[in-house]
Amino acid sequence: MNIGLYFGTFNPIHVGHLIIANHMAEYTDLEQVWLVVSPQNPFKQKSTLLADYHRYQLVQIATEDFSKLKPSKIEFELTKPSYTVNTLAYLSEKFPQHNFSLIMGGDNLNTFHKWKNYEFILENHHLYVYPRLTETLKKEKFKNHSHVHHVMAPVIEISATQIRKGINQNKEVKPLLPCKVWQYIDEMNFYK
Repeated sequence: MNIGLYFGTFNPIHVGHLIIANHMAEYTDLEQVWLVVSPQNPFKQKSTLLADYHRYQLVQIATEDFSKLKPSKIEFELTKPSYTVNTLAYLSEKFPQHNFSLIMGGDNLNTFHKWKNYEFILENHHLYVYPRLTETLKKEKFKNHSHVHHVMAPVIEISATQIRKGINQNKEVKPLLPCKVWQYIDEMNFYK
């Protein structure tokens, strides 16, 4: 099976994440999209994150009605900080029957050359890149690479940071979150 890995802190998961993941599952040759909850991104500080379990629970709740979208906590088992190349190696060994590809925004493609062992990733895996408003393609060498697929997905600019701030300031953010995700956040009194 051809599986797309959509990594994120998902702090919290919102409708923008679901729109992108679903688009990749429905309009590319990816058969499933696994939303991989990252315990610690090497470029982000852990202090702002909800506990790993809660973020995974939110992704599980958000994806339960989508047969092609699966939550994954695979990185919880790996050494921290989590590096994509290590996760890919682990998944390829654990699930040799699957091919794993990466899903990323165009803004991430611009910094892809800074990722640990990015050449190895690009040689052995495909990248499915969706557009971002903030994107300006700087790395021309990735633009026409045979393993980089630019997907004309909807441009979604919803910020988890703004959602967290909005919740903290008692703003109405429910339209930005799946209903059951909002209910869980509200019940647990997160981000206040």
